[in-house]
Amino acid sequence: MFVWLKDFKKFALRGNLLDMAIGFAVGAAFTTIARSLVDDIVMPVVGWLLGGRDFSNLFVVLTPGADRQTQFETLGDASAAGAVTINYGLFINNVLAFLIVAMVMFWLIRIMGRVDAALEEQFGGDKPGPQEPENKKCPHCRMTIPFKATRCPQCTSQLEAV
Repeated sequence: MFVWLKDFKKFALRGNLLDMAIGFAVGAAFTTIARSLVDDIVMPVVGWLLGGRDFSNLFVVLTPGADRQTQFETLGDASAAGAVTINYGLFINNVLAFLIVAMVMFWLIRIMGRVDAALEEQFGGDKPGPQEPENKKCPHCRMTIPFKATRCPQCTSQLEAV
């Protein structure tokens, strides 16, 4: 009866599923930090540079609210009045948030790659030793033969054992 519960437990506790869940949790936390960076630090500076504009309050009224008013100070006022709006300022904020997250991730991956390369260079790594080739040339007839061959199948010459 509870076979499905056992199967679900086996599925849910797989290593890669747990890794993915941890990745989502860290990603959500990182998104919160990126959103705060955009909303609380970047956008006020951009707004100040553009003459005090707040991007989150940039919108176009498509349909007026219940009182037929079409001019609103803030997006909150328009929403409270029941107006239908296109919120392009919020879209700009979201695009900037995406670009900032992408840039931070790019730099993080670059830094981690350089740190990994430096550690590999300093301490060595699990580099495989030299591997034997798959083929070789017969010294007599110059045909390509398997590397471990002791006799050439083309000219039948005896070859040195590897």
